[in-house]
Amino acid sequence: MTEFLSTALSFPTLVYSVLLAFCVIYWLLAATGILDFDTVDGWLGSDGDSVEPSQIAGMIARLGLSGVPMMLVLTVLSWFGWLITYFVQLWLLQHVPDTLRWLAGAGVLVAALVPGVLATSLLLRPLAKLITRLRPPSPAPVLGRIGSVISPRVDETAGRAQFDDGGAGLILQVRAMPGQGFARGDRVVLIEHLATSDTYRVISESAFHQQ
Repeated sequence: MTEFLSTALSFPTLVYSVLLAFCVIYWLLAATGILDFDTVDGWLGSDGDSVEPSQIAGMIARLGLSGVPMMLVLTVLSWFGWLITYFVQLWLLQHVPDTLRWLAGAGVLVAALVPGVLATSLLLRPLAKLITRLRPPSPAPVLGRIGSVISPRVDETAGRAQFDDGGAGLILQVRAMPGQGFARGDRVVLIEHLATSDTYRVISESAFHQQ
């Protein structure tokens, strides 16, 4: 046990240990309802002014993992990265002289991403194909419909709202205008479909009627 902890908390394994711990905490909070499931997906797949989030989403698509939750991709990648760096540290790096260990560790940290990404892609591609097959057909035009926020919050990067479609109700990923935000229960109106992220821009019901 001591050797395990020593290896897991040594560089470079420590980086993946922290990342993996973050993923575990995220899933625990999401399972208890404290954190919304799409929160981090919103950060990484934002349709706002930042360029970096859309680049991350593009990388996920190039791996053939479109539709797979980004947090699941990050969790699996962290797990493979942790396994690789753990055993490299256990079998090789701990025998490297101290003067070279940090440099070698940094190289292993980056190099582990290559097999980690490949393994993650191979493991999750069947799931991506299943999600694509199970994805329902595109709904009828919904712009102008009024609904209620059902996630803890709606902002520029994350949020969900439910709209009446004459049946069981339509739950959509929605985004607020820059600088705006809504809380659970607020009434919002769909005004724009954001094709790049397959989400909808919303404004408050009162603001919509004032236009």
